[in-house]
Amino acid sequence: MNTPHVVAEPHILYLGTPVVLISTVNEDGTHNLAPMSSAFWLGWRGVLGIASASQTTRNLLRTGECVLNLPSVNEVGAVDRIARTTGTYPVSEFRQALGYVYEPDKFGRAGMTRVASDTVSAPRALECPIQLEAVVAATHGIGEDSDQLRGFISLIEVRIQRVHVHPDLLMEGHANRIDPDKWSPLIMSFQKFFGLSGQVHTSRLAEIPERAYESLAKV
Repeated sequence: MNTPHVVAEPHILYLGTPVVLISTVNEDGTHNLAPMSSAFWLGWRGVLGIASASQTTRNLLRTGECVLNLPSVNEVGAVDRIARTTGTYPVSEFRQALGYVYEPDKFGRAGMTRVASDTVSAPRALECPIQLEAVVAATHGIGEDSDQLRGFISLIEVRIQRVHVHPDLLMEGHANRIDPDKWSPLIMSFQKFFGLSGQVHTSRLAEIPERAYESLAKV
């Protein structure tokens, strides 16, 4: 059967994922803030794909905690200001070739405000509408079958400890439900920023009450 598709070999497969600003604590007690978009959630667990040599990964493995700050489309400027910065000094040759520069004050460069967290040492970014305090639950390798990829990327599983949400995002009459019609996450697709265009179709999954997943939420 003929199809309209062609075979392609894109250099990257960033097909569209939410942007996350991960805040962590550096060895000297200062704070790092790093944008990334290889993240997903299941219940109150998150999986983060991060370069193994990054300052964020080192901080995560050393302290075992972080905050996942979720920017909306309104915070895109702040995210882009730290897009090619690193908290690691000296900057690796690989990142230098990509145009990265050392920035010890990511919060200042982004123009974001540090706010103390309740359950972890890493600060929250005040301007982000959703902030997830988290601790490291496990680490996993990726590309272990490849000599070229082995050790280059880390998959870090985190357990969410506390969720902070701007009240404007909550569903009317529900203290614990985020309204997807009000939440507009910043999306990265093939290294470009996008927002959501709005619901395009009703969903039978949405007919399942969120409380049905409560038994899996905080385990």
